[in-house]
Amino acid sequence: MVFHTLTITKIYKKSLDLKQMDREEIDWNSLSRIRILDFTDETASFCSKLLADIGAKVIKVERPKGDRSRRIGPFFKKVPSQEESLFFWYHNTNKEGITLNIEKEEGRNILLKLLQRFDVFIESYPPGYLERLGLGYKSLSNINPKIIMISITPFGKGGPRSHYKSSDLIVSAFGGQMAISGFPKKTPLKPYGEQSFYLGSLYGAIAVLLALIKREKTGKGDHIDISIQEAIVSTLDQVLVRYFSEKMICQRRGGISGNYSWCILPCKDGHILITPFYQWDTLIEWMDSEGMAEDLKEDRWKDEIYRIDHFDHIFEVISRWTLTHTKGELFEIAQLMRLPWAPIFSPNEAIKIPQLKERKFFINVYHPEIKADLYYPGSPYQINGTSMSGKKRAPFIGENNFKFYNEELGLSEKEIKRLSSLGVI
Repeated sequence: MVFHTLTITKIYKKSLDLKQMDREEIDWNSLSRIRILDFTDETASFCSKLLADIGAKVIKVERPKGDRSRRIGPFFKKVPSQEESLFFWYHNTNKEGITLNIEKEEGRNILLKLLQRFDVFIESYPPGYLERLGLGYKSLSNINPKIIMISITPFGKGGPRSHYKSSDLIVSAFGGQMAISGFPKKTPLKPYGEQSFYLGSLYGAIAVLLALIKREKTGKGDHIDISIQEAIVSTLDQVLVRYFSEKMICQRRGGISGNYSWCILPCKDGHILITPFYQWDTLIEWMDSEGMAEDLKEDRWKDEIYRIDHFDHIFEVISRWTLTHTKGELFEIAQLMRLPWAPIFSPNEAIKIPQLKERKFFINVYHPEIKADLYYPGSPYQINGTSMSGKKRAPFIGENNFKFYNEELGLSEKEIKRLSSLGVI
């Protein structure tokens, strides 16, 4: 999906009218001309982060007392603080930050003025909330026909469950993701982290870029309604394909793929992913050279259908063998044999991978408030050999209020203080 985001970015850039622009002035490595107002919470803040990372000017808009995602841990030095949430820091790098209370009339008026100057409005409010405030898409498009509005919600704007409250756990369950995650005959498991929110955000970023391409041709914006549940369902891979074509309900298989093409086995120091049926004879010869092939040397195991029907036995025999090696030993030898195996790395091992170091994937982001650089994951794509990752830390609550409101709306320092005292900003 990240590949598609980058590809669409390139398409968008090509769609720009070069006749009206000095070719030397175009920044081909960013979306620097695109201005985005980000009204998302933790369910969709990754969407605007992706766009900020590729150069869009993103303004993170929070309530005057700060976004609730600032209360999500872990925290810097394990001390809970709204200004030191590592979750918030990561999801809001390369953004500027302001505060605005749109539940107050003056706040709504300020937003309407801002929307005349921006390209994209991303929000994750419950369906109907903005409409009740007079800030639905129809109202916004009357003010700025070019505005692109992206709504990312658990179940979408319509349908019988559109107003249900949700979480990553709930939408993962409703999307079918949990039903196939875990081990046979055991309780379904939720995938690690907030995977459903990341999927919804990825689709949201792609939607923004597609809408920008369309706007270049039509001159009009769009309202794009994204359901996180549908994002989950759309990525169930072969599960739905097999159900539609064979009426087969895939079962949880733990560390074994649905078609037995790969499995995860234990080693002395962790686990390794192997492809047991790929070059079967080579694998058995290797195991036999160490006296551990057991009955897998017999001719009956050369039949792939027989192997599938008795895979549990194969799993047990190969596991006894892999436990006599480290994952590094198995991986290095497998590479020499051109076997597509992979060691299962822990986070502290992953950051030391030479490939990631060579591509400078991890970046240092300077935090002046603590006078130190912190290590962050970067962007997984490059353009012409250059990383797209910016290095700007997440903003404090309302950090850019004075500069932003003065430059965008011409508000004086006195007026900004008045609005702040009233809880508008």
